[in-house]
Amino acid sequence: MTDLLVERHEAHASLTLNRPERRNALSVALRDAISDALDVLAQDDQMKCVVFVGSGAVFSAGFDLTEFTRAADDDGFARELWASSDRYHDTVLRFPLPTIAAVNGPAIAGGFDLAILCDLRIASTTARFSHPERGFGDVVYGPLHDLVGGAVARDLTIGGRELDAYEALAVHLVGEVAEPGALAAATDATIDRVCRAPRDVLVRTKAKALRRAGFGARSPTLDL
Repeated sequence: MTDLLVERHEAHASLTLNRPERRNALSVALRDAISDALDVLAQDDQMKCVVFVGSGAVFSAGFDLTEFTRAADDDGFARELWASSDRYHDTVLRFPLPTIAAVNGPAIAGGFDLAILCDLRIASTTARFSHPERGFGDVVYGPLHDLVGGAVARDLTIGGRELDAYEALAVHLVGEVAEPGALAAATDATIDRVCRAPRDVLVRTKAKALRRAGFGARSPTLDL
């Protein structure tokens, strides 16, 4: 089974995380597949935006923790794991076109990070957002701070607060909440609005957003 499903449409592409048996955990293989797909899509002059969604009932439960267990005993794999992570975060964050997260269920830890690395977020009523990895390791902080400000970002990353979909809407973490059966239609409407703009304008606006947020030189995962 392919870990990542890539569907090209006229002016956008959909990337579906396809590990439902692992709650769409972001393994090295899946992260590399995402990075590879985005590198190709960035060169497609027909593309105007990319959408992420999870298969099944979960957006993503975060990084695949079984790989951290393996990395603890395998220095070579540990280097591969972090190189994959650094490339993935940088590629998603700096993708030159708008990105949309259709958060179809829980977005936990690294799954939460994937949602906030995107430019726009639409959440199902079944979505929730949390950083349980704060109990044992560093949290990706910068992109979250850019979206919701320091007070909310610290509440989530230091204070351990969890958000349901409507709480996420209230703090402007997501732009819209839809019932599960209406999420696809809400996402399509957002895609349509984004794609009304010329591609070159979207590229320039995305670049401005990254500059304004202070995302300059590439940073390792744990420095974000």
